[in-house]
Amino acid sequence: MNTDELTTPALLVESAALEANLAAMATARPGAQLRPHVKAHKCTALAARQRAAGHPGFTCATIREVEGMVAAGLGGDLLLANEVLDTRRLGAVIERGARVTLAVDSVATVEAAARGGVREVVIDVNVGLPRCGCPPERAGALASLARERGLEVRGVMGYEGHLMMHTPEDDRARRTEEAMKLLLGAHADVGGELVSGGGTGTYAVNTWVTEIQAGSYTLMDTSYTAAGLPFQQSLSVLGTVISVSDGMGGGEPWAVADVGLKALGMDHGNPTIGGAAVWYCSDEHVTFKPERPGSVRVGDRVRVLPGHVDPTVAKHEAMYLVDGSRVLERWPVDLRGW
Repeated sequence: MNTDELTTPALLVESAALEANLAAMATARPGAQLRPHVKAHKCTALAARQRAAGHPGFTCATIREVEGMVAAGLGGDLLLANEVLDTRRLGAVIERGARVTLAVDSVATVEAAARGGVREVVIDVNVGLPRCGCPPERAGALASLARERGLEVRGVMGYEGHLMMHTPEDDRARRTEEAMKLLLGAHADVGGELVSGGGTGTYAVNTWVTEIQAGSYTLMDTSYTAAGLPFQQSLSVLGTVISVSDGMGGGEPWAVADVGLKALGMDHGNPTIGGAAVWYCSDEHVTFKPERPGSVRVGDRVRVLPGHVDPTVAKHEAMYLVDGSRVLERWPVDLRGW
């Protein structure tokens, strides 16, 4: 199949760029030093490529991701890096032989883990991002409570998400060190073999954790690319130009493709289109101005580069691995939903 035969909008993943990204990260963070986060791509076929690159464990954000990874035979060591209050579904996959470690940050989440059949936890520590995570000074007490409830405490995790795209890099490194000092202080009270954290934006500067939870490095987006990371943008959304205007009242000409808000994650801003300036996105449309008037015609295909890969992928049922215009494989986005 050729990409011209695909119904648009369609997710494309350039094979050569993907393989380069997998190899680059495997060199920088070999083996268990990387626990890839599947929330970025929600695709077990891509996760299998990550395991083939030498990474045995994975990070998940939802119970659905855990269940899908287990069903695909990738449940050997999963970390659900999120708080869960109804853990019965996790207990069920653990009973069937999967290894699932759950993040906890409160008495309520510890009790929920024990009640639902979870056996292993990490203490989630707030290291500066105002999201989940207990204060570092409370981590030891939570670990003690978890052990009292019969849970094994594997260590700590802390996500410096507020620093992922912080520039310049030397300042990112300095602030990451400050955040990780909080996590290491908590780890001294908690114990365990894991100090888990980080992401694509800090994989190179966070030398304090035992494992990095990077995911976006596989596909990348314009936001991470702007941060100067050494990974290629392999993901794009293929669109079809459905309307072209010569302009109104002497105004500038524009074109419209069928890639809109329902096909893109927009929380990091507008997408980009090579050789054009994107004006705005609406429900089903992206309106853009070609750099060269007359260079775009109705029926042309354009590749739209999203600003944020994770929510973009979650809007699609499948992604297509391609080599230029040749479609190599169709990969279901089988971990989407809840």
